[in-house]
Amino acid sequence: MESAYEAGHQLRFDEVMTSTLGHPAARRIRAARTVTIRGMPSISAIPDPALVARLRAAGCVFAEEEAVLLEEAASDERELEQLAERRIAGEPLEQVVGWAEFAGLRLVVEPGVFVPRRRTEFLAARAVGFARLAAANGRVPVVVDLCCGAGAIGAAIAEAAGPVELVAVDIDPAAVRAARRNLEPRGARVAEGDLFEALPGDIRGRVDVLAVNAPYVPTDEIAMMPPEARDHEARVALDGGHDGLDLHRRIAASAREWLAPGGRLLIETSRLQAPTTAALLAEGGLTTEVLRDEERAATIVVGSR
Repeated sequence: MESAYEAGHQLRFDEVMTSTLGHPAARRIRAARTVTIRGMPSISAIPDPALVARLRAAGCVFAEEEAVLLEEAASDERELEQLAERRIAGEPLEQVVGWAEFAGLRLVVEPGVFVPRRRTEFLAARAVGFARLAAANGRVPVVVDLCCGAGAIGAAIAEAAGPVELVAVDIDPAAVRAARRNLEPRGARVAEGDLFEALPGDIRGRVDVLAVNAPYVPTDEIAMMPPEARDHEARVALDGGHDGLDLHRRIAASAREWLAPGGRLLIETSRLQAPTTAALLAEGGLTTEVLRDEERAATIVVGSR
């Protein structure tokens, strides 16, 4: 779900470091607390200086903000120490506190589960637009969140474009548990399994929006990822095969039969991989377009039936 494929052209890991670059703790603070001047936390949110020092020594760039979140997540001093030790050992902050912010939503994240990246909000926003277009025809859109992880994309679509008929699938059991907690209250069906094999047959040929954040890191580049991702997120959520596009090939080969007439597939990729991803979707019978958001350093390919 993440690419390290663009080294030398931009910050390769700009969205991988979930506690520093991808989802700055300052953004989590704004989601978690009453805000005052310029979106910063209330002056009352002053963390323990000793905890801040320990986090800073461990390399946490946003040590003050992270300390506040750890203190809020802990029920007592013993639990706070346990959480702090996990964070200092390198576990992503989202997994430590049990939630992540995505598209303005607070979503459950369990240990080992892929943490949603800020760049993926670009895909989610485009998917919301397509779901609304489908709804304009007077029916409830069918939306699939494939390789859903914690269900961030599906949750964003359901919140912004609902009502939708939402189905989410992932192969990782821990991700499925988190996705069920995030999506079932929003009316979704969540299944564990391998790509399209896990989808219910009653939506074949009816999907208006197929949103995909499949892994696209080349296998040999996993070792170059920051330890927050490399050591604490499921390998199946990161490893895209020898060139990063193994799952893109499988998805491109089968997507058309699941899409409704006029349905769209949106798949996240990297700037350098995008031409190949687009070619794969074209070979699968879809009309393709590559879209880029420079602010989020995000690239997606849209395939239309």
